[in-house]
Amino acid sequence: MNDGFGLVVRFSLRDQEAATAFDELCARTLVGIKAHEPGTLTYVSHVPDGDPLVRVFYELYADRAAFDVHEAQPHTRRFLAERERHLTGVEVTFLDVVDGKVAVQP
Repeated sequence: MNDGFGLVVRFSLRDQEAATAFDELCARTLVGIKAHEPGTLTYVSHVPDGDPLVRVFYELYADRAAFDVHEAQPHTRRFLAERERHLTGVEVTFLDVVDGKVAVQP
């Protein structure tokens, strides 16, 4: 395996209105991620079955440096600043790659 670096983030949202606004914020942020972050390999938001006020992000980066680039981007900094008004909690788990299968980059 390479030096991949990842994280899982669980966001708890205030209410359905906050969830809708949070999803819109995520969609705007994703535009910047797709356009400016070649080291961001996977960035996916999930809604757990039966838990509509939770979002779980799975993020995988080429390495820790790619994550640092992601964190410094204007779209990410805007997301980090604006997300708080929608949340009641955040849990972050950082992940170091041990082994596995990843898609081949073209």
